[in-house]
Amino acid sequence: MPNSVLVHSPATLSNLGCGFDVFGLALTAPYDTIRLTRSTEPGVRIRHLDHHNLPTEPTRNVAGVALLELMKEVPEVIGFDVEITKGIKPGSGVGSSAASAVGAVVAANALLGNRFTKLQLVEFAMAGEVVASGARHADNIAPAIFGGFTVVRAVEPALDIIALPAPPLWVAVVHPQIEVKTSDSRKVLPATVPLGLAVRQWANVAGLVAGFMTADYDLIGRSLDDYIVEPARLPLIPGLAEARKRALAAGAIGGGISGSGPSIFMLNRTEETARAVGAVLGSVFAELGIEFNVYVGPVGAEGARIVAES
Repeated sequence: MPNSVLVHSPATLSNLGCGFDVFGLALTAPYDTIRLTRSTEPGVRIRHLDHHNLPTEPTRNVAGVALLELMKEVPEVIGFDVEITKGIKPGSGVGSSAASAVGAVVAANALLGNRFTKLQLVEFAMAGEVVASGARHADNIAPAIFGGFTVVRAVEPALDIIALPAPPLWVAVVHPQIEVKTSDSRKVLPATVPLGLAVRQWANVAGLVAGFMTADYDLIGRSLDDYIVEPARLPLIPGLAEARKRALAAGAIGGGISGSGPSIFMLNRTEETARAVGAVLGSVFAELGIEFNVYVGPVGAEGARIVAES
């Protein structure tokens, strides 16, 4: 077994329009880089090699908490030294906390002879999400571990995740440099939903799964519409409606808010279209005078992966 591993842990999209807290999709970029080294000194020690000033105390760090959860299931006394370089900006809506938590447990599992299943790794990493958002959810964790398109069918009483391969798709994501707190984005959600609206949403959930399984791009596009969550969150992200309009005109299949925002994603058939869509997404926020980052890349067929070991 190696003594040290380097892991790339990808950004992820969650919700995917109609699939609030259920659907997830792995990206190829951006990603966090985590180096984990086994130590003879018990416990977890964390260093951040970036400028985000995140806590390094293990019980306050998403990667640290996930590792501590994993270590509860290891009978021998072990220790880990962790170096994290955040390639995914915290609070961006593309699974930043999930990437760090997942990268840490995937690395630890490699150093321990891969004794844990992917489902167990999801359980460990979800403890990190509690630190980040106060909720034990898996919609970003699952694709970061399994890759591709994931469905979180249940978290309680038992974790149930369905991992499906995604058809060839390119994703354009724009991250406007505005803050959307998860707590604020949750507060605006409706407490009740009319039955007719819920039926339309359920139909899109079924359509999106079918579209991914059959590589029916038109069906994917028709099914991405969210009738419940996105309309409530629309006022939190200036430029969202215009960004969607321009992206569709440029050839995007469809898209919406990633997670609780502020990032906006658009799915595309080809790299050429995705790059054109990325450009028009950026143009909206340039006109609004809001700084932004644009990421373009294919859907990630795999989740967090070991890229070096020693």
